[in-house]
Amino acid sequence: IFIFLFKADENPTATEIQDVCSAVGLNVFLEKNKMYSREWNHDVQYKGRVRVQLKQEDGSLCLVQFLSHKSVMLYAAEMIPRLKTRTQKTGVGDQSLQQGEGSKKGKGKKK
Repeated sequence: IFIFLFKADENPTATEIQDVCSAVGLNVFLEKNKMYSREWNHDVQYKGRVRVQLKQEDGSLCLVQFLSHKSVMLYAAEMIPRLKTRTQKTGVGDQSLQQGEGSKKGKGKKK
């Protein structure tokens, strides 16, 4: 459990997990209306279950690097913070703060 907490990002969505897994070549299916029964937050963004196919019908692994669901979760925990949607969110907030400060200074100088 400690490994997951060390690598995990806050509030990963099912869509982000789907994006990361499908980008590496796993067969992924997103069930948007499913939700863990004990989840306290019933917000729409936290809904969803990701189903990942690890083995083919003959029993062989789809991808050799993913031996179990644990290895898929570790990979997703590493890759989700690197998604473009995660990295762009931090940059946008900084720009809006700078623009807001500039407009306040302009109003203060008028007499």
